Amino acid sequence: MKKYILFFFIAATACQPKSQNEMHTYTNDLINSTSPYLLQHAHNPVNWQEWGEEALSQAKKEDKPILVSIGYSSCHWCHVMEKESFEDTAVAKIMNEHFINIKVDREERPDVDQVYMDAVQAMGLNGGWPLNVFLTPDQKPFYGGTYFPKEGWKNLLTSINQAFETNRDKINESAEAFTKSLQAKESEKYKLEGTDHNLSSEDIEAAYQRLAGKFDLVDGGIKKSPKFPMPSVWQFLASYYHRTQNKDAFKHLEFTLEKIADGGIYDHIGGGFARYSTDEEWHVPHFEKMLYDNGQLLSLYANGYKLTQNPKFKRTILETVGWLKREMLDESGGFYSALDADSEGEEGKFYVWTAEEIEELAGDDFNMIAEYYDVQPQGNWEGKNSLRVVNDEAAIAEKYSLSKEAFSNKILVFKKNALETRENRIRPGLDHKLIAGWNGLSLSGLAEAYQALQDSSILDLASINAEFIKNHLVKDVVLRRFPDKQMEGFMEDYAAVIQGFIKYYETTLDRDYLELAQELMNRTEAAFYDESENLYYFSSEASADLIARKKELFDNVIPSSNSIMAWNLIHLGTHFYDEELINKGKSILAQVRELIIQEPEYMSNWGELAMELSENFAEVIVVGPKAGQFVNELNQKFIPNKIISGTKEPTDKAPFEGKTAVNGETTIYVCFNKSCKRPVTTVEEALEQIN
Repeated sequence: MKKYILFFFIAATACQPKSQNEMHTYTNDLINSTSPYLLQHAHNPVNWQEWGEEALSQAKKEDKPILVSIGYSSCHWCHVMEKESFEDTAVAKIMNEHFINIKVDREERPDVDQVYMDAVQAMGLNGGWPLNVFLTPDQKPFYGGTYFPKEGWKNLLTSINQAFETNRDKINESAEAFTKSLQAKESEKYKLEGTDHNLSSEDIEAAYQRLAGKFDLVDGGIKKSPKFPMPSVWQFLASYYHRTQNKDAFKHLEFTLEKIADGGIYDHIGGGFARYSTDEEWHVPHFEKMLYDNGQLLSLYANGYKLTQNPKFKRTILETVGWLKREMLDESGGFYSALDADSEGEEGKFYVWTAEEIEELAGDDFNMIAEYYDVQPQGNWEGKNSLRVVNDEAAIAEKYSLSKEAFSNKILVFKKNALETRENRIRPGLDHKLIAGWNGLSLSGLAEAYQALQDSSILDLASINAEFIKNHLVKDVVLRRFPDKQMEGFMEDYAAVIQGFIKYYETTLDRDYLELAQELMNRTEAAFYDESENLYYFSSEASADLIARKKELFDNVIPSSNSIMAWNLIHLGTHFYDEELINKGKSILAQVRELIIQEPEYMSNWGELAMELSENFAEVIVVGPKAGQFVNELNQKFIPNKIISGTKEPTDKAPFEGKTAVNGETTIYVCFNKSCKRPVTTVEEALEQIN
């Protein structure tokens, strides 16, 4: 059997250092990095080093505390702290004299980030980026935090140094305690003891009521600030509605998706979503755009459209796909990881507008455009306008005596002109990293967007991306095709790519991808699975330079890799009639059953899977010359409790054994636990059987 390893690939175009002719006062070891984020710090006066044996050994040799500073290239507050503190020679002098300073790109080493993010949270502190953590020379954490203003940072550095010199025993004691917490088993910390994966109707209702108690009924989403889209929470709500037909759940789901799409968190000119909103109204984002958010939001809005046929969701999908293709697509077919929040040293400068700029673009339609997008003479954010929709389209169209179609056409013309004008601005930095897992999430999003809209251009883009992942990010273990840095991915990469391949197969019926997903599953079992806890480690056994090997349990802005893997096991197992995989997925799910009920916001992806299985889980098998057409029609419906397989030609491969096109007509077999209902030859009949 062929072995596969999944890779991050760092594109060469991202990694070019500045011209040798350009003089810099300071240059540190990061100049040899391939990471765009680390290269941003290569000319700091701080003696930064990359995470690795050399820096870690130096800390032990010199008996100095380690400062690990973690961020990513598009992080606004990372840039702020760099300008305030890391470019300051007085601050650098303290850091260089008393610490071994290590910079980490969390997108290259999410395993390092995960360990020390957990450490900071164990200290009772809020996590975020930049993440700054102080370690003993043997990598054990004793203090940390996120962004610090310059004077506060200088005072902290001095205090840490004094404490390290005069209270070493207490620091070591604290570090040991935090390390012990980091190394504790998830099963012990969270009492993962369940053996039954089934959720009763009462369990599901209890989870929903806990979640519903947090709903923001004014602005949508969960009532908090800042606001992250959290796609898996709303996927959970969609599945809950499918099961229960609870109209309040449906109402809040559609309301939330509309509010996010109307807010400034969405780029109304170019498409795509920023990472989060700083306020409760989804208005002012931190303007960085992350691939992982947009891939998941494509899936969410696709399912939202399947449920509602809301034209706003269709427009949002098409514009976001357009942004992916225009701004994030590498010529190889992969998607880049992120766009920066800042340009020309200012947050959001690329995306915001003065009223005068809007008036010049809108011409005679200025008043209408300004009313639609909340354009204020003095700006609606820091003197500029972050565009958002605050008024109903139909009401504005009526006010200006326009038909709905005429109003939409004027908006389209304005957007086109605004995009052309914006393209002449200095662009935010683009992080060219091609991250396997984030491409996997985007592949899932594109596949589900095609299912919902049946737009061939979306399928074309999905196919380009699927082929890229297959040919360039999934490799034989001995094959290295790229001259630049590459490394084996993490559990989140394997999980998301496997899921992306499954969803791509269920969209296109290209079985090569389903079989490749099965091969990748074999690699995860060998390199990541911990039999003692029946969970998957985040990093493979090759990550020997960390004090703890962590496992992802809770769903966050990206669902936990273990929740995705449970889904993969059950779906792959069902496709291949592999009871061992199915039972393994169910046993992993059973362990977190109580957590799903108690913490649905942070167990939402788990909860969605549990609800799939709590209904009759349909195996839909289509055989015959119109298999592709029938699959497309079925996929346009929101049916979370199903898998779908199809073939045009007879085959003995699972799950097609013994299933034929009756009388030569394309035939649909709807099965439950391998027991099939009467074969039918129309989609309508199949939908009746599924329901």
